[in-house]
Order: sequence, then structure tokens, then C-alpha cells
Amino acid sequence: MLEPHRLGLFTNANGVCLSVECTTKHEIPFQCSVAVVLSFLQDLIDQGKAFSTIKVFLAAISACHIGFDNKTVGQHPLICRFMKGVRCALPVSKPFSPSWDLRLVLDGLSMSPFEPLDKVDFKILSFKTALLVALVSAKRVSEIHAFSVHSACLQFMSGDAGVVLKPNPAFMLKVVNAINPLELIAFYPRPFASSEQQKLNTLCPVRALRIYTERTRGFRGSDQLFVSWMRPRTGKPITKQRLSHWIVEAISLAYSSKGLVPPPGLRAHSTRGMSTSWALFKGVTLQDTYEHRNVCLKKNNRLLA
Repeated sequence: MLEPHRLGLFTNANGVCLSVECTTKHEIPFQCSVAVVLSFLQDLIDQGKAFSTIKVFLAAISACHIGFDNKTVGQHPLICRFMKGVRCALPVSKPFSPSWDLRLVLDGLSMSPFEPLDKVDFKILSFKTALLVALVSAKRVSEIHAFSVHSACLQFMSGDAGVVLKPNPAFMLKVVNAINPLELIAFYPRPFASSEQQKLNTLCPVRALRIYTERTRGFRGSDQLFVSWMRPRTGKPITKQRLSHWIVEAISLAYSSKGLVPPPGLRAHSTRGMSTSWALFKGVTLQDTYEHRNVCLKKNNRLLA
């Protein structure tokens, strides 16, 4: 169901197009015939509009039109048949796997400009920490956004051997389910047996979270885990949309640091499919993946070992 303010925007934008169509056919927009609506929708197809876009136009028309026989425009039998045909003619294709390379991104995160992590710009620290948490948790951005630094929600184990993350108690899951804490163990902690282990430790989410929380302590104005570094919102909680941008920026920057052009269409949500797919490929059980008990990143980085 469309939100009221969105519906208003769609109506204002798309109603103009329908008005032009009705003017040329000498029809009243909010009383026009089924034939005029079908002709308008067909014009959208001829213009190369996607099926989802055409549905938005139809929803806007239905909101303004008086309807037919106590039914909305979208419920008219001919309109329904037409839209079924459009769906078949314009199938929605979705990629089966993310367009970016996890191995390449992880390698990029282990070097400049992401390291040394305790000295890099705060923006880079935020990007890297957000991406590592997204990868090891395989959670939605909304769930990551709800993580808190309150003492009851963020607990580092002795010697930074691990960390337990919990969301703000007021957070409600998108899908009704029990909220399990995110338990992470340190990835190749000190002492290092080789330079390779030292490099892999740069991908440790526990290390990133420790440095991030310590560096934000001085200006933090919220218990939300991820806060803004930009004025005038320094220390204030960021939005879910901004967190998504951070994750995408981290992937893009990792590509750029390797002298490569980031692939188009990067989405923060792709980290869920990427991390769980690699975890299963490297031997993590479905149950462990579901419960987020194991550190998927450790399994993924066997490729770098």
C-alpha cells in the first residue's frame, strides 16, 4: 500500500501525463474511459517503461479516478488482464549473485587507504567498520542500524577476543522473529605467527569495532553504534539510508584502491547474499549461518590465506 505522501507525489507527477492524454481525446481526467487508460498505459510500454513504473502510474490514476462500478481503475477486469499481459511481456530480471568480487574487496580493505585503521580519516574508518559488520552479520541494514553501544548492548570480551552486539531494545524486526545477539570472535588476533596473519587481522571486525567505538567516544551524542562525523550532525545517529551509502562507498573505494572501476548497481543489501553464499561454500552449516553464530568472514578469508 502506498504511503500518503508518496501517493501525493505520484498523483501530482503522473496526473499531468494523463491530463494531456485526456485533453487530446476530449475526456475528463478523473472520469475518462477504460479505453483512454489502456491507451495511456500502452504508451508507457512504447516509451520503454519498466513494469514497476507502469504499476506506479496505474496506482496514481486509481487514486484520482472515480472508478467504474464501485471499483478502482486498477480493479477493472480489462485493466487487470492488460497488466497481467504487461507482466509477461516485461519480466523483471534480478541478478542471481552480486556484481562485485568479495575477494578483491577484502584485499582492498587490508591496505591503504583503509589502513592503518587507527590513523585513517574517520570517514574511512566508518566505511570499513560498517562493511565488515555487514559482511560478518549478514543482517539487513535496518538491523545493523539498530546496534547500540550501550553497556547492555555492546560487550567486548577480555583481551578483545570477541564482541557481543545487541540492537536497541526498542528495535522491531522487519520479519517477526526472535532477535539473536551478534557474537563475533577476533580474526587472527595478536600475536601474529606471520606477516600474512598480520594482514588478515586488518579484516577483523572486532578490531574495527574497538577502534571505531574508542575514536567516537569523545564526540558521540547517541548510543546508536554508527554516528555521523560531518558537521553540523557530528556525533548524531545516522539514518538507514546513510548507512547503506557507507557500505556501498566502502566497496567502491576498495575497487578504486586497486585501480579498478567499481561495478554499476552496487547495493548495500548485496552483502547479505555475498557473505552467506561464501560461508556455505567454505563449510559453514545452514544452522550456524541462520543464527549468525560463526564468523563468516574467517571462512571467506581462507581465500587470502
